[in-house]
Amino acid sequence: MQFGIFTVGDITADPTTGRAPGEHDRIKAMLTIAQKAEEVGLDVFATGEHHNPPFVPSSPTTMLGYIAARTENLILSTSTTLITTNDPVKIAEDYAMLQHIADGRVDLMMGRGNTGPVYPWFGKDIRDGIDLAIENYALLRRLWDEDTVTWEGKFRTPLQSFTSTPRPLDGVAPFVWHGSIRSPEIAEQAAYYGDGFFHNNIFWPASHTRRMVDLYRERYAHYGHGTPEQAIVGLGGQVFMRANSQDAVREFRPYFDNAPVYGHGPSLEEFTTQTPLTVGSPQQVIERTLSFRDYAGDYQRQLFLIDHAGLPLKTVLEQLDLLGEEVVPVLRKEFANLRPVGVPDAPTHPSRTTAAATPSE
Repeated sequence: MQFGIFTVGDITADPTTGRAPGEHDRIKAMLTIAQKAEEVGLDVFATGEHHNPPFVPSSPTTMLGYIAARTENLILSTSTTLITTNDPVKIAEDYAMLQHIADGRVDLMMGRGNTGPVYPWFGKDIRDGIDLAIENYALLRRLWDEDTVTWEGKFRTPLQSFTSTPRPLDGVAPFVWHGSIRSPEIAEQAAYYGDGFFHNNIFWPASHTRRMVDLYRERYAHYGHGTPEQAIVGLGGQVFMRANSQDAVREFRPYFDNAPVYGHGPSLEEFTTQTPLTVGSPQQVIERTLSFRDYAGDYQRQLFLIDHAGLPLKTVLEQLDLLGEEVVPVLRKEFANLRPVGVPDAPTHPSRTTAAATPSE
């Protein structure tokens, strides 16, 4: 099972000081956080893609290429690649290039994003969101799987005998997760292709997450990729830790209350009760994260959001130390002990390259 962190790259004023980092400082902080993630033994660093304030990561491949050069083991991922407003040809080429630079340590999470105005900025109509996601991904798969593509669709100009370059490393395209919070069509898309499904359940109760994951697992089996238990599932989560749970709540409350995504809404207590947000001791984070298995089944990737809402870089690095030293080692052991025989590991480039080279029976 893989453990890591994801960032949305928000620029938010620290409510305890009133000061907000500049774009340069926030970008540099994200690079520091990624390198720290490898240092403490995490598996994955993932960045979102945004094209509007208060977010800064508009060019994930630039950021991940830099991180690739300064890490050795960390899997570099997106926590959203906008399949709706990016050109599939550009995605195919950009991420194949990144795959070569990182020696295969790359995967993607396709999504539609949560910013409506981004559609017209890139010449698209938000009412076409689902159709764009379906058509663009179908083309992307062909661009990676076929050396020469002739194609015509609804949303972009046709292609005639086109070859995207570079070709995927070792002939194996980056693994794809389809990320969704609320759209069953995306769970269906992930199941159809036999790809991973990442449910970023940070805003939703367990009952909703269960329904979405169950749908994906059922449809994965329907399309003949394996049993429901063999489907590839990832989950999001949010944590804030201190050795003493009361200290964690007291320190995190002003950040929660002013966060751009959920501030000025439900109370911290309501949110921690109704969603996976865990604010407390490392042991509470361990127990809460292990409970995700009760409604999502055995899954392959767990990503935590820890660097949002104006939290200082020093505090985020302390959170990473707690994750790497006290939380993730226990989670690895406990999840491994609970995992039944036959549940697959998280896909990696080496495992997928080996599988592609193994003759089917």
